[in-house]
Amino acid sequence: MAAASKSVVSDTNSTDTWPKWQVALAIGAPLAVVIGGVWAYRRSKRKDAKSSPKKRDDKDNTTSQSNTGKDKHSTPSPTKPASGQEEEQTPLEKAQAEKNKGNKYFKATRYDQAITCYTQAIRMCPPGNKADLATFYHNRAAAYEKLRNNKMVVEDCTMALELNNRYVKALTRRAAACEQLEDLSQALEDVTALCILEGFQNPTSLQTADRVLKNLGQTKAKEAFRNRKPAMPSKHFIRTYFAAFVNDPVLNAAKKSAPPKPADTDQVANGDPDASPYQQALWKIIDEDYDDIVSLCTQELDFPDSQSKTEAKLLRATLYLLCNQYDLALADLKVVLSEEDIPKRLRINAMIKRGSIYIQMEKQTEGLDDFASAVRIDPENADIYHHRGHHNIQLERIDDALRDLENAISKDPTFAASHVQKSFAEHKRTAMQMMGSNLPLPQTVLQSYKANVDMFPKNGDARALYAQALGDAGKFEEAEVQFAEAVKLDPDNATALVHRGLLKLQADKDIKEATRTINTALELDNRCEYAYEVLGTLEVQQGHMDKAMGHFEKAIEYSRTESEMAHLFSLLEAAKAQLNVAKNFGIQLPSFGGGPPMV
Repeated sequence: MAAASKSVVSDTNSTDTWPKWQVALAIGAPLAVVIGGVWAYRRSKRKDAKSSPKKRDDKDNTTSQSNTGKDKHSTPSPTKPASGQEEEQTPLEKAQAEKNKGNKYFKATRYDQAITCYTQAIRMCPPGNKADLATFYHNRAAAYEKLRNNKMVVEDCTMALELNNRYVKALTRRAAACEQLEDLSQALEDVTALCILEGFQNPTSLQTADRVLKNLGQTKAKEAFRNRKPAMPSKHFIRTYFAAFVNDPVLNAAKKSAPPKPADTDQVANGDPDASPYQQALWKIIDEDYDDIVSLCTQELDFPDSQSKTEAKLLRATLYLLCNQYDLALADLKVVLSEEDIPKRLRINAMIKRGSIYIQMEKQTEGLDDFASAVRIDPENADIYHHRGHHNIQLERIDDALRDLENAISKDPTFAASHVQKSFAEHKRTAMQMMGSNLPLPQTVLQSYKANVDMFPKNGDARALYAQALGDAGKFEEAEVQFAEAVKLDPDNATALVHRGLLKLQADKDIKEATRTINTALELDNRCEYAYEVLGTLEVQQGHMDKAMGHFEKAIEYSRTESEMAHLFSLLEAAKAQLNVAKNFGIQLPSFGGGPPMV
């Protein structure tokens, strides 16, 4: 959406802050800790020999050999009889011989013949020799992999893992094959198990987990976003969105129009000729009563002599946009933009909103083209730069975002939303530069936020972001003061309450109090997806995967953009994978505050 899709406070808190695809959360052995709006991760370093499989020396296409050159799992050769005739081979020895032949064919790149030999080895091997059977299945999977037969790779690795569920090479190979087959859920589960068994020390496995988790989240989100149900966001969300425009002709007209006094209500309902449906819709904006605005705009459009059809269509498109009905919004905006003789600011507003929708629909080129065209038409319009700056933050084009936001401020120095977004962009750039270091948050970041509070003391978003930055800097008492003031200024700002709860967790390590505060946020706005996301993460911390998944599913239901959905699906699928792996390996999930680690 546009600048307030999670604007200032909410946009900077959840999915548009620092990188989301952190493998530690996916694989669970350290688990994410949410502190001050930033995901921090810690990896468990504990090595437990009992939880790791006994390492085998076998390569992808060979079983381990002893120092004498004989198979380490083969039966020792009996003493030869005096006559010199060798005793008949045991079934296991015959199987090992076929396996060895297969290895020679494999090295010679004769994979079909290798498969035949491994198949013979599997048939000859006694069922009780599970370790050898697992190796034979895995070796055959390696040959199938060379022939790019991923379906058979999965089948044989599955057989190997049924015989030895901690067979690292079989897990590695099946994860790769499942990824190729786009069975990303199984690939994630396998790579989660791998990371646990390897003690989170193998960079390749960690990178694979990161990649699979990201792709799985995006795949799930694409379908869910397409099928999402329209829903009106909270009043605070809409208010914040409207505050991100200083040149919106419809909103400015609403501010100038005086709503009818309570005594005039019957007169309006009975058809006051001066109270057109569009005029009533403007009054609804002032009253923050948004449910009937679309129907009032539609009534206005049905009047053949209406003088406000373009404005009504633009307002209806805005409500469609806010309710995630992008196709309907685009249809109305197309009609508005097709008209030739409309005021310049009306056209620019429609272009900003269409460009924002395109970017949220992953059509970045079309969206940025709309913004560029808007700049050419009205280069002095601060709204263009503000909203493009917001989207550049989403796209992690921070330098471009800062240029846009500086432009917006230069066009209108009183534009509070642009000042706050600019401070956030500076904070984000600094955090990205400091990633992986233990350096404290620079004082310049805090000074930037404080300047906004001094300039706009009644702006709750400015105080909430300043409070978050103070928490990141470890200044917990000052942060609490700013959060208290932010909540007083915006008592229905659920996201600020969520961050206040996280501050309590960071300062006092009190997960119960943090959870209570976040649940209070949901009492204010039961559609606050960020609250559900954080509650889910806290449940993960305590090893309550079933509860965590329920919260993540709620967050997905109420998320507003495809990128938010992708992030949330990654958390949901990570929790599922952890739960399945823990059950498979008989591992107790960790708990917050010193509970037993997974490995």
